[in-house]
Amino acid sequence: MPEPSTGRAASAKHPKSLIERLTAFIFREPENRQELLTVLADAHERQLLDADALSMIEGVLQVSELRARDLMVPSTQMDVIDLGEPIESWIGRVVASGHSRFPVIEGDRDQVIGILLAKDLLRHYAAHGFDVRAKLRPAVFIPESKPLNLLLRDFRANRNHMALVVDEYGGISGLITIEDVLEQIVGDIDDEYDRIEPADGIVPDQDGGWRVKALTEIDALNAALGTHFASDTVDTVGGLVTDAAGRVPHRGDVIPLDDLRFEVLRADARQIHLLHVTRVTATAAREVGAVGEPHAG
Repeated sequence: MPEPSTGRAASAKHPKSLIERLTAFIFREPENRQELLTVLADAHERQLLDADALSMIEGVLQVSELRARDLMVPSTQMDVIDLGEPIESWIGRVVASGHSRFPVIEGDRDQVIGILLAKDLLRHYAAHGFDVRAKLRPAVFIPESKPLNLLLRDFRANRNHMALVVDEYGGISGLITIEDVLEQIVGDIDDEYDRIEPADGIVPDQDGGWRVKALTEIDALNAALGTHFASDTVDTVGGLVTDAAGRVPHRGDVIPLDDLRFEVLRADARQIHLLHVTRVTATAAREVGAVGEPHAG
């Protein structure tokens, strides 16, 4: 009795048609990240994925490749409380900032001794002899190279919302919050660190600059800063900066325009969300570097 033919023998007798081979090529499993993104984009075009789902998947992939240094708020832009100063000198700044947590230092920004929750300051008004030091929570320190996916896991496991980022010499490079990481997945969050109350989206900073939402209209920026940027091709500050860079800038990129220096504080793969704007001289603007060059440090 003849043995049944094997799959290989059957395949030899009935080779795949051209259509079958093309279908296998088109629908094969992606071999790398770029192919996966291409498959996802195709699924979006065929309405198998909506735009929000596609953006979040891209954000998850991006988070797996980023480090703490890529998302941290630089040390020079951290809003801190100095125990060497009387509480009356910084309590108003705390209220105006809208943050819920503050690194606490003793004279030097590298000497972070704890984290103060804004809600604990309520006791300052309710109790006599309020002791700020007694209310400090332990500060969490992480290296600049900490992968964001591991940091997010630690945030969730330890119920912590903020970490101080340190360089190889132990100095404070900046800080990062759980909201910073989540924004890379779900997009911009109007959170405690990004809250900008004015309707025009422009808030003066402590260093003489401004924090500007990317969706701020160019006309509003011109009115507030006395600039003369044209709004005939783009409507928003984010569009202005993106157009100048020739691509979607990344967090930390610095783009000089006229006598202003635009540093990207928040951005995802699709758009800018928040910018730090400072005024510089023409000479200093040229020294910043090529358009879109990441800021060193």
